[in-house]
Amino acid sequence: MRTILFQGDSITDAGRNREFDPHMGVGYVTMTAGKIGADYPGLYQFLNRGISGNRSTDLYARIKSDTINLKPDILTVLIGVNDVLHEYARQNGVSAPKFEKILEMYISEVKEALPDIQIFLLEPFLLCAKEDETDYLAMAPEVKLRGEACRRVAQRQGLTFVPLQDKLSALAEKTGAAYVLFDGVHPTCVGHELISRELYSALKTVL
Repeated sequence: MRTILFQGDSITDAGRNREFDPHMGVGYVTMTAGKIGADYPGLYQFLNRGISGNRSTDLYARIKSDTINLKPDILTVLIGVNDVLHEYARQNGVSAPKFEKILEMYISEVKEALPDIQIFLLEPFLLCAKEDETDYLAMAPEVKLRGEACRRVAQRQGLTFVPLQDKLSALAEKTGAAYVLFDGVHPTCVGHELISRELYSALKTVL
């Protein structure tokens, strides 16, 4: 049985039960695992190690215990928005150049330890879900920089990049941003479903 590991922050975490791996939260991870498990029964097991509040530096700090030691065959990573949010709220974020370096280090070390692993990098995203656009206007350009960094790392490392921002933005134009990301960051069930569809479409190339 092959192992698929989902890594990231609160969007990936989605309220998962840290004491019971089958409970993978109420977000895109569970939705994606459900699709794969139903279409490829008995061939895959799933692990969610997303942690709410994590930045790229936090993900890198737990690379051994939460990625390498688990020996996944497939790894998906969604990280980056907290690198921006933490700077804006607490002056403890991660700059775009450092984010790219950390992410590249993480990927390189995972590939060195697990040469046959297949890795998918998801694009971080942000929407304006509040009437006051001040926060969004300040953070959106920085989140875009992290997304561009993810794309570059994916290209250099030969990984699959999964774009999400334009898809989420297009849906939000029809429904309003809060229908997709209730606070501009965290997905509603609709947002999670869209992420799951895009990720599953990418994953099917290696399943």
